[in-house]
Amino acid sequence: MIKKLACLFSLFGLLTINAQQPGEDELGTWFMYFGTNKVSERFSIHTEAQFRFYETTSNFNQMLLRTGLNYHINPNAIATAGYGFINTDNTFYEFEGEVNPKEHRIFEQFILKNKVWEFLFEHRYRLEQRFLDFGDLTETQHRARYRIQMTLPLTNTFFLNFYDELFINLQDDLFGQNRLYGAVGVNITENSSIQVGYLRNQFSNAVYDRLQIGVFYNPDLRGLFNNEKP
Repeated sequence: MIKKLACLFSLFGLLTINAQQPGEDELGTWFMYFGTNKVSERFSIHTEAQFRFYETTSNFNQMLLRTGLNYHINPNAIATAGYGFINTDNTFYEFEGEVNPKEHRIFEQFILKNKVWEFLFEHRYRLEQRFLDFGDLTETQHRARYRIQMTLPLTNTFFLNFYDELFINLQDDLFGQNRLYGAVGVNITENSSIQVGYLRNQFSNAVYDRLQIGVFYNPDLRGLFNNEKP
């Protein structure tokens, strides 16, 4: 009887370990840069770089480089088309001769902004065409994303930022992932800020906790193109 119970508990332990994806119990980090640079009254350029790690400062997970052209319909509505390159290590463990999948991504998005009392809201709608290269095969996938973001200014220097973003696959399983985020932000200058926050990244079979450190730098470049100070 004791042997049977021991086997039963051992089996339960193995199932529990297998149910958790490698790296789920680690606090990973995303180091991020975002820029929006005005080049004319209606147009600006989006630049972005992200370096993601399974652990705090080690174990590479993903590099994401993205750029796009923004058209400012009005101060509260922006349309964007752009391109991204993504290099991803899908496994927590390192293997000799491991080949990371590469992705070329085209995206279109629309942003709407509004204010309710002191709360600043931003709704982002994005479509993505993803061209994936796994080394021995290629695949094309399509995805839709919706993010609602809320920013609360505390003072002229400090603010809070929250968002929730849902990823919807347009093929196979409908649910892709959900990202829930909260951060404290500091305005360094009129056009630059830093955010430090926490991201809960939920997939259908795993949940990852991520520390996020983001730098935002948005200089106005219209003077370079118009030969005059904006």
